[in-house]
Amino acid sequence: MNIILVGKRHGASRVFALNGTITFGLVLFVAALLIVAAWGGYSVAVGQAEAREPSDSELVAEWQSKLGEQKAELAGLQQNVQDQVDALTLRLGDIQGRLLRLDALGQRFVESGLVASDEFDFSQPAAVGGPEDSLSADSFSAPELTRMIDELELKMQDREQQLRLLDQVSSRQKLEDELYLEGRPITWGWLSSRYGYRSDPFTGKRTWHAGVDLAGKDGSDIISVAGGVVSYADERHGYGNLVEIDHGDGLVTRYAHCKAIKVSVGDVIQKGQVLALMGSTGRSTGPHVHFEVIRNGKSENPETYIKRASR
Repeated sequence: MNIILVGKRHGASRVFALNGTITFGLVLFVAALLIVAAWGGYSVAVGQAEAREPSDSELVAEWQSKLGEQKAELAGLQQNVQDQVDALTLRLGDIQGRLLRLDALGQRFVESGLVASDEFDFSQPAAVGGPEDSLSADSFSAPELTRMIDELELKMQDREQQLRLLDQVSSRQKLEDELYLEGRPITWGWLSSRYGYRSDPFTGKRTWHAGVDLAGKDGSDIISVAGGVVSYADERHGYGNLVEIDHGDGLVTRYAHCKAIKVSVGDVIQKGQVLALMGSTGRSTGPHVHFEVIRNGKSENPETYIKRASR
């Protein structure tokens, strides 16, 4: 084998002749260089790989850190869900209390006769039902429950407003009925002396009678003909034991000659309540009640109110 070397100057060249031994030696040298280079690259690659691979303790620490992060995230989610459940529980408790008030108000309407008791029974849950759906049922989600509660609260607010208005109308009507003066101040008896001029039972002279006399059984009940407040409950000259009721708007009723008084000044009186027992105290000839109606300081004929139709 010949090796030709060409120089840069003047294109001169030299020729070296290589025999078989030298050629073989060169091949071995080049092969050795290649093997050394390959081994060096392998060693570097293995070293780098070993440098990047974590140890067992590092792997355990890394997984524990990730597990801790996941536990913290799960605890946060659980707390969030619990907070939502607590909020829904508070709202449901408030709704339950409002429903109890609505039931109580409805029961008042039933007892007052404004609502038919055979149509509405507020002491029992509402009757519901229907065939069961063949499809599988899913539980409501928290957002769906929140939306349903919001809708229920809106409906309850509307119903509460309507019932409050109805309650106001009912209360006003009941108050007007209570203050509406009508009927007799006794449960049993008869008219023994009318309103106006009459012959005085003691002197026989023509005198003015400012009320009516209703005779009955001694000790029988004397009742109020309207609601009001007791303004007088004591003995008075000529009247004997007297009860006076102020009904407002300048209207006053008097019940005289009572055997015993059952109320006191300042008592709030309902229509039909027993005020006293019939007797013959004061200027009287026998058991009866002297009944007067006074409006703005002037007497009126009680028979007008006795003959009134009930409202």
